[in-house]
Amino acid sequence: MSEHSFVPEVERFDRAAAGPLPQRLLIGGIVGIVGSLIGAVISREHFAYSWLFAFSYFFSLCVGCLFWTCLHHATDAEWSVVVRRQLENAASLIPYLFFFFIPVMFCFDILYKWWSVAPGVDPLLDAKQPYLSRPFFLIRVAIYFVALSWVAWSLRRNSTEQDVDGEGRRSFTMRKFGIGGIPVVALCITFAAFDWLMGLDYHWFSTMWGVYIFAGAAGSSMSLLVLIVTALKHQGYLKVVNEEHYHIMGKFLLAFTVFWAYIGFSQYMLIWYANMPEETSYYIVRNTGNWWWLSTLLVVGRFFLPFGILLTQWIKKTPKYLKYVAMWILFMQLVDVFVIVLPFARKTGFGFFDVILSLFALAGIGGILGWLFFGKLSQSNLFPTRDPRLCASLKLTN
Repeated sequence: MSEHSFVPEVERFDRAAAGPLPQRLLIGGIVGIVGSLIGAVISREHFAYSWLFAFSYFFSLCVGCLFWTCLHHATDAEWSVVVRRQLENAASLIPYLFFFFIPVMFCFDILYKWWSVAPGVDPLLDAKQPYLSRPFFLIRVAIYFVALSWVAWSLRRNSTEQDVDGEGRRSFTMRKFGIGGIPVVALCITFAAFDWLMGLDYHWFSTMWGVYIFAGAAGSSMSLLVLIVTALKHQGYLKVVNEEHYHIMGKFLLAFTVFWAYIGFSQYMLIWYANMPEETSYYIVRNTGNWWWLSTLLVVGRFFLPFGILLTQWIKKTPKYLKYVAMWILFMQLVDVFVIVLPFARKTGFGFFDVILSLFALAGIGGILGWLFFGKLSQSNLFPTRDPRLCASLKLTN
């Protein structure tokens, strides 16, 4: 067999080999949901903000994975063929996220103050009609989930079916979805960030908000990919992934670490320079009480620390070290979303109950999504085996 026709051994994930981990994730998810429901009985307000925080975190990860999948096809990338299936698996969880958004919908009156304000009471709110109206808000929610789910499902379906029939036309179909999917992802994550996060205070606004949320989603989802690939390699799978693939993933982590810091500083600088009360309120609150500590941790831990580490090539090429950087970036994304959501309700600082309910919400949503992800792993090959660019990905050099 010639070098160009070489096809590596097909790898299928054996769910039994995962041991009790999927069941533990499911149990952890159930416990988290039960704990969150108990918290909702005690304080519906605490539950609302904690659940929105956890939902927003996992939403950013899944949509970020969809972005990388679309980018792969839109640019006809070769390097990412061997890791693309894991992006597809994570992105395919977006439809399930809708069920976790339902509790948010039952808390609209708590989360979004404009929801219960009658016309004529607030001139600023009247000026933002009909965008901030109940019917249009719900229509946008449906559009976000339907559009993102359709792109994610179509890309994964064509990818897995190509493993069976080897049809080259599926690559062209996926390229069309990839090119069209990038603006879909951009618009959905931007307006979802406006509606679900910036809408927590309809008086406040930032023109860079959508880009800021995207920057965090892209960097953290690439970190998630590093951890998934490393865990599978540790179990003896994905032998086709080598240090060259890790090197590129590490370079993307570095790129979006810088990009996140650039967008975050630009947003802060513009708001500070304009010095408009309706804009500066966001940062004033986040420098009050114990929010100051988390805001400082974000500046140091989300940029300066990973930036210095990721500058070194050998760390980017070494999975056992790069995985710790990826874990740290995922944690920093968690802190970032926490600092975004909770201060809208806790302006003087967060308390113990906020942390406990947030942990329950994270366990509830994350545990169920993790259990579903294991199901996705066992439904198809661990990497596309009949993609036309597979051989080029196997021979990758930087």
